[in-house]
Amino acid sequence: MVDSAAGRTGGPLSGLLVADFSRVLAGPYATMLLADLGAEVIKVEGPQGDETRTWTPPARGETSTYYLSINRGKRSIVLDLRDEADAELGRELARRADVVIQNFKPGGLAKFGLDYPSVRAANPAVVYASISGFGSAAGARLPGYDLMAQAISGLMSLTGEPDGPPYRAGISVIDVFAGNHATIGILAALRHRDATGEGQHVEVNLLSSALTGMVNQSSAYAAGGVVPFRMGNAHPSVYPYEPFPTADREMIVAVANNGQFRKLCEVLGCPELADDERFRTNADRTANRVELRRLLIQRLATRGAEEWFEALVAAGVPSGPINTIDGGFEMADRLGLEPIVAVGEGDKAVPTTRHPIRFSATPVAYQLPPPELDEHGAELRKWLAAPED
Repeated sequence: MVDSAAGRTGGPLSGLLVADFSRVLAGPYATMLLADLGAEVIKVEGPQGDETRTWTPPARGETSTYYLSINRGKRSIVLDLRDEADAELGRELARRADVVIQNFKPGGLAKFGLDYPSVRAANPAVVYASISGFGSAAGARLPGYDLMAQAISGLMSLTGEPDGPPYRAGISVIDVFAGNHATIGILAALRHRDATGEGQHVEVNLLSSALTGMVNQSSAYAAGGVVPFRMGNAHPSVYPYEPFPTADREMIVAVANNGQFRKLCEVLGCPELADDERFRTNADRTANRVELRRLLIQRLATRGAEEWFEALVAAGVPSGPINTIDGGFEMADRLGLEPIVAVGEGDKAVPTTRHPIRFSATPVAYQLPPPELDEHGAELRKWLAAPED
C-alpha cells in the first residue's frame, strides 16, 4: 500500500469541472476515473444519498465497500431537485461545468431543466454524457439495471455449464463496460471541443455496451450467423484454453497457437503430442478436445498448480493458478503493481484499488477519499450562490 499524499500532481485533466448527477455504478465509475486523472468532480446526491451507500454487506465501518469502490476523488453535495432553490443550484452547477454526466431514465431530468437541450442553452460548450439501460428511443421506458442487460443481451446464455442454468457474471460487468465507454466518449468529445469550441451530447447504453463487449461471441452472430451457447469454461475456438485439475488445485492453461502447444507438451513431458495428427493444429485440438483433455490431466496430476505455473510461464506458456481475490491482490503485489493505494489521510484514509493506467508525465493522483453524504455541501452551496469568478 502506498500513501496517496506522495507525489501529488494536477493530473492530465486538471482544471476540468465535472458535474456528476449519476448514481450506483456505471456513472460513478466513469467520474471516479476522471477524478483520478485530475478532474474536479462534484457528486450531486438526493437527500437519501447514492443507493450504494447502503448496499451491505460488506462494509468498512458504517459505509458500504461497494460505494467506496467507485467514489474516491469527489466532493458531495445534497440537492433535492424537487425543491426549486436546489434545482436552481443544480442548473448553476451544470452551467459552470465542462462535463455533465447523468444516468437518470431518459427524459427524467427535463422537468428540472437539467436535460441536454436545457443545459446546452446555458452552456453551449458543455460535454453532456447520458447513460441509460437501453437507449433514448423505444428502450427509454425500460429501467437500466446490469442484470437486465446481462439477460437481454445474451451474456447470461454464454455463462455457465452447458447442461446447467445461465449465470450472471460475478460482477456487474456491463455497468463497468458502460462506465469505460462513457469515459472514452467524454474524452473524445473534449478533444473535439478543444479543436472547435463546441460541446456535444454523448450517449451510452448498457445493451450496446454489452453487445460490443461480447466481442467474438457477438461477431459469431453478426458476421457468421452462428448463435453461440455456454460451454462452461471452454473456449469455442481455441484449445486448450480452460481450467485443468492439478495435484492440489485447478489452474488455467491458455494455449493460443501451435508454438505454445509444443512448449506445453515439452514441459509436461509428453513432446510426442505436438506431432500427433489429432492435435497438430488448433483446429485439430479443438475437434479432439475431449481426448486431449484426458491426456493433459494425466500429466498435470503429477505436480501442484504453483509448481506448474512457474515451469510453464518460464517456457512461455500462458497459465496461472485460479485464485480467490486475495490471491489476485497478492500476485499483483508480487509483480510490483502496487494494487492498493490509501486515499485520504489519518482516520479518513481508505484503502482502494489503484487506477489501472500509469502516466509517465502526469501521474494519477488520489486526493480525496469517498465523500460522506453532503460532506462538502456548505462550501459548494456558497460557491454556487456567489457570482462566478
